[in-house]
Amino acid sequence: MELLEGYAAVAAALRSAAGLVVATGAGMGIDSGLPDFRGERGFWKAYPMYERLGISFVDAANPERFEEDPEFGWGFYGHRLGLYRATEPHRGYALLRRWIERFRLPWFAVTSNVDGQFQKAGFDESRLVEVHGSIHHLQCTAPCSDDIWENREEVEVDLGSMRARGLPRCRHCPRVARPNILMFGDGSWVPHRSHDQQRRFDAFLEERGERLLVLEIGAGTAVATIRWITERLGRGEGATVVRVNPREPDIRPPHLAMPVGALEALAGIDRELGGEG
Repeated sequence: MELLEGYAAVAAALRSAAGLVVATGAGMGIDSGLPDFRGERGFWKAYPMYERLGISFVDAANPERFEEDPEFGWGFYGHRLGLYRATEPHRGYALLRRWIERFRLPWFAVTSNVDGQFQKAGFDESRLVEVHGSIHHLQCTAPCSDDIWENREEVEVDLGSMRARGLPRCRHCPRVARPNILMFGDGSWVPHRSHDQQRRFDAFLEERGERLLVLEIGAGTAVATIRWITERLGRGEGATVVRVNPREPDIRPPHLAMPVGALEALAGIDRELGGEG
């Protein structure tokens, strides 16, 4: 299918959908200027200092860092925290909100990203699942309790050594706090915030489970959490999955593949809807 035909098909699906699920991976943030960490080369391009140290994304995004060397652990996450706070969501987020309002679509968003960009773009947080948690919330490293609290810390990072100059602390015990993010090999993540979000999503699906339009945007196969979710949803009666991915767009009919980036795809769909482009 030609790309223009694909845009027209998605526009038609939007007009007839009974509900919308927006499911995003790291590729959704690229048009906002965020790195996607795809493969070691992609990670090292974003963080050349880690290439010098021979540290991969899996090594950096690891709970053991907070146990063995918390200044180093917070060096990575402190830098990301500052980056996400400074980043403005790209125009594609506004297009999604406009479609939801225009077609009065019941909706939910599911993301493996921890960046908080949906909230920053004005989406209702009660309709969001952050399957891997959020950098904007903290927990104890132990953890000493199941408490999760808002991250209001300012973490200064020495970019030469990628070490934090100060450490957030647990508000219940003397230990270091860590982001409430599911890391690699993580047995200490406190999951109840994400699980509560998932329960609300499950209730939404029970009510609006048919004729769903699922926009999967920027979700790859390296960490396939979002793809597992969208492929399950795609088996529902009358469901249409639109896979937006410039590198790995393949999906079986009747679902739709769009081999372009997030903003290009959303803008193309909007033109077919007669939007402002």
